[in-house]
Amino acid sequence: MALPSTYADRNCSLARSLEIVGERWTLLIVRDAFFGVRRFGDFAAQLGIPRAVLTSRLKALVQEDVLVRENAEYRLTEKGVALWPVVRALMGWGDAFYSPDGEKRTTRHDADGGRLDADGRCEECGAAVPVPEIRIEPGPGYRPPADPDPVSAAMSAPRRLLEPVV
Repeated sequence: MALPSTYADRNCSLARSLEIVGERWTLLIVRDAFFGVRRFGDFAAQLGIPRAVLTSRLKALVQEDVLVRENAEYRLTEKGVALWPVVRALMGWGDAFYSPDGEKRTTRHDADGGRLDADGRCEECGAAVPVPEIRIEPGPGYRPPADPDPVSAAMSAPRRLLEPVV
């Protein structure tokens, strides 16, 4: 039996949030948007997601104002950028419990190179670092793809969040 796409308790903020980002693939699309992926074909290639599913998820994220589509590219809106703490927390949880070699991606304050703590504060200067000033780079648990395409190669290099992959 298929799971319903809505939750009975619509008076719960968590249930309502899950209606937006809780479907399979959705948070991975949002994650890749933070990493700079903007084009439909690049999302499809990076995630290995069926094109029909990707179309559906992108349409829903645009409808909910998490993403905006401009000139055949998708980018996070202010509402979408506000999901960064959720994405960061889930990545940290996954690193802690499912990455024996350490974190897959390290986040740093681009201005001074300080590592960011679990709350997004720079360990060097103490600032709460806004998303556009966060640099992400491979961590000790990261394993690059064996034969990277240009988008994968760009995503594997140190780069600022939201910076478009070219």
